[in-house]
Amino acid sequence: MWLRLTRTAGIGLASLTVLVSCADSGPEPAKGDRGLSYQHEEVKSVPWSIHVAKIDRTEPSLELHSVLARRTVLGLSTVSEQAMSVPSSWGTPLAAVNGDFYAREGSAYAGDPRGMQIVEGEVVSSPIGKEFAVFWIDASGEPHATNVLSEFKATLPDGQTVPIGLNEERSGGRAVLYTPTLGKATRNRGPGVELILEKSGDGPWLPLRAGETYTAKVREVNGAGPTKLSPDIMILSVGGRLATNQTQAVGGLVKISTETVPSLKGAKTAIGGGAVVARQGKVVQVSKKSGNRGESYSISSMFERHPRAMLGWNKTHYFLAEVDGRQRGLSAGMTLEEVGEYMAKIGCDTAMSMDGGGSATFWYRGRVMNSPCDGSERPVANSLVVVRKARQESAAP
Repeated sequence: MWLRLTRTAGIGLASLTVLVSCADSGPEPAKGDRGLSYQHEEVKSVPWSIHVAKIDRTEPSLELHSVLARRTVLGLSTVSEQAMSVPSSWGTPLAAVNGDFYAREGSAYAGDPRGMQIVEGEVVSSPIGKEFAVFWIDASGEPHATNVLSEFKATLPDGQTVPIGLNEERSGGRAVLYTPTLGKATRNRGPGVELILEKSGDGPWLPLRAGETYTAKVREVNGAGPTKLSPDIMILSVGGRLATNQTQAVGGLVKISTETVPSLKGAKTAIGGGAVVARQGKVVQVSKKSGNRGESYSISSMFERHPRAMLGWNKTHYFLAEVDGRQRGLSAGMTLEEVGEYMAKIGCDTAMSMDGGGSATFWYRGRVMNSPCDGSERPVANSLVVVRKARQESAAP
């Protein structure tokens, strides 16, 4: 099979058509891999080395899951480690790519995903806002990729209602909620107080889910931190002026809301990433403001060729993909618009970019298939993993 890719002048290149050999550039699907196939594609003239997994959305035994490194927010591990550590109750891991951007090593909160993440229905990280997309699968099984706005908030014992972050570093006068999935303890040391919360009443409690309201009672008030976490509690850490009124809050009630816009109530899987690069089968043009001499690397890198991980889908299939980069003679990497062009060409109606650079990793059936630009897998915060669900034994009549 040959795949025709047409390069357009819209991204600053003359019109160019290249042919990609797909006949013998990757292994045939393994026997029994119904609904799942893998392909390695090469474009010698650029060059590009691209890995793609195609997942049949109508195959009931295949599921797409978001995974946390070490199953906690704090901590990093490779995509290989994350794929191989999925719970056996989920099934057998078959394919994976790295996920969201994250707090790097050296940070007190290394491993904290930049955007929203939901693992098996549990919210472990909150949305970041308008700049970056979130992929999620709603309660009816339909995928989405768009901005998600956080309306996470807490009503404190003194009646104040304040916006809150989730499982992230607290700075200044902000308020952040911590759940047991963070890790062993909070890591805040600056001025503030930490309210240790236990369940109050008959309403919902842990694990934390999107679109819910929780009622908690303040069991104890700790100093600035760190504060130990346990499976039955949450911790609300507040700084600045907010903290001055909470020292006598023991026994008081706290209301917590996890609403988002749009609502992700009932979503089982969600993960943050970069930009939406294709919509309705067409490339989303990436705009660049002129005259911005001090633009950040996060902006300038959109228009440079780098290794990229990406996710896309149409009505019948999901696509997990990765293009290597920064490796002369093997693969140059792609700009974001090139990512959008490629994903649209292989049949995606919608596509988004994930973390790239040294994080870009493609794992398939037990091994890393791509060539990471650092020379080996980089530990990352999270990933998307395709699993084959364990066969359910039929019930006895």
